[in-house]
Amino acid sequence: MATQTKPQQDSNGLAAQGLSPRGEIHWNYVAPVLIQEAVTRGEGTIADMGPFCAVTAPHTGRSPNDKFVVRESSSEGDVDWGKVNQPLAEDKFETLLADVHQFLNDQDRLFVQDLYCGADPAYRLSVRYVSPSAWHMAFVRNMFIRPPVEDLTGFDPNFTVLHAPEFQADPARHGTRTSTFIVLNLAKRTILIGGTRYAGELKKSMFTVMNYYLPKQGVLSMHCSANIGSEGDTALFFGLSGTGKTTLSADPARSLIGDDEHGWSKEGVFNFEGGCYAKVINLSAEGEPDIYKTTQMFGTILENVVLDPRTRKVKFEDQSITENTRASYPLQYIANHVPNGRGGHPKNIVFLTADAFGVLPPVAKLTREQAMYYFLSGYTAKVAGTERGVTEPQATFSSCFGAVFLVWHPTRYAEMLGRLIDEHGSHVWLLNTGWSGGAFGTGKRMKLAYTRAMVDAMLTGELEKAKTETDPVFGLAIPTSISGVPAEVLKPRGTWSDGAAYDTQAQKLAGMFRENFKRFGDFASDSVKAAGPKG
Repeated sequence: MATQTKPQQDSNGLAAQGLSPRGEIHWNYVAPVLIQEAVTRGEGTIADMGPFCAVTAPHTGRSPNDKFVVRESSSEGDVDWGKVNQPLAEDKFETLLADVHQFLNDQDRLFVQDLYCGADPAYRLSVRYVSPSAWHMAFVRNMFIRPPVEDLTGFDPNFTVLHAPEFQADPARHGTRTSTFIVLNLAKRTILIGGTRYAGELKKSMFTVMNYYLPKQGVLSMHCSANIGSEGDTALFFGLSGTGKTTLSADPARSLIGDDEHGWSKEGVFNFEGGCYAKVINLSAEGEPDIYKTTQMFGTILENVVLDPRTRKVKFEDQSITENTRASYPLQYIANHVPNGRGGHPKNIVFLTADAFGVLPPVAKLTREQAMYYFLSGYTAKVAGTERGVTEPQATFSSCFGAVFLVWHPTRYAEMLGRLIDEHGSHVWLLNTGWSGGAFGTGKRMKLAYTRAMVDAMLTGELEKAKTETDPVFGLAIPTSISGVPAEVLKPRGTWSDGAAYDTQAQKLAGMFRENFKRFGDFASDSVKAAGPKG
């Protein structure tokens, strides 16, 4: 059995978390010990080259419909109640909490990790994770910021996550929708997670917490990646899954601050995390060399990948468990990273969209009002064939490029973004990594080389000086020339063989934008509402 050193153990035990375990408590084990425990306990297996592999089926993604916020007096007036923030009554929470406590107390052993969420000490939260699963604690140790050993003596968590992946809720007793639950109690600073082994819930539940507390401190919480150039210029990349957020922020000429969650304070940008959680379906050494290297390293957690039964090599192309295969690894596994997880105020902000309708320009410069409009819209599109019954592109609108993680009304985050853009003179761009020359099925995906050339032009300042033309449908300022990009690619209508078909498709998408934005009619200013598509 592994040993533990005294500074890693809290002398008060888990009493503050309401627990009195009958079994062993293992405090702040380092990754090798956690992975050793996980293998010994049959929680997963070691793949070729050393990463740990776990399968989380039947849940191979987040369960947003099973996420709840406890309705209580201290936060009730702050929360944007609805489909994202479903209310749970306090008495139901107390019943669920007692049953989770009992479940954890009855385990033969519990693993505890004390971690920080937030690279800036002025705004970080200290969080204690408790779980009977060793590999899940290796996951959070990868994903969050690991305190130095001296900080663990007397560690005082201001948030607790109780993780019971094998515990099944009873909807009639606990007020949940199913046996799965992710429940946030802001008054008690407690999160309960159960009925699912999917590790992403452990990460995203704390992002939701940061989305509540940071705006109270005047800090914008953001679902984006961030990198920094040799001249100290920070860039942010917002985007939903499949738009290129991770790919474009992993730039060999720039240092990675983080790949997913950040805050923007009066001092600058800071990462919430100490690791990355990358999709690895169809991953290759040629296409994503830095991320691929991490999957060949001990300490990386691979989730729901398929292994060759004879060699234990990962079959990255295999989707038989899920298309949502993942790798969790510490940030330092990326050679060109920013060790302190912090950068200055962003000079450039990029909104990424993969427009499967093929009508948005590949790149456009946004005004302040347009930035707020497209931030609130959070648009991308699913392509035909990605889901059963999807036969043509489907628009997806996710406010602030992360609606499922917001607590306040989306306009609060958008207003903060607008103020920060004003204060720091940030340039904002809309970058379409989707289709050109037609919709999905007819047109072609924008070449990555062209997209990278556009990003380079943004970051070097070339696009600040470029001449632009205004798109008649969307009202966007489109550069007329960019180094390394054919001029005809920049005007989407000209790439279609049938201009009339383009006009029809463009008006269709513009109408979707306008219909979606109606929900902000009572909140957004007239100038922001007017910044959307024309007609």
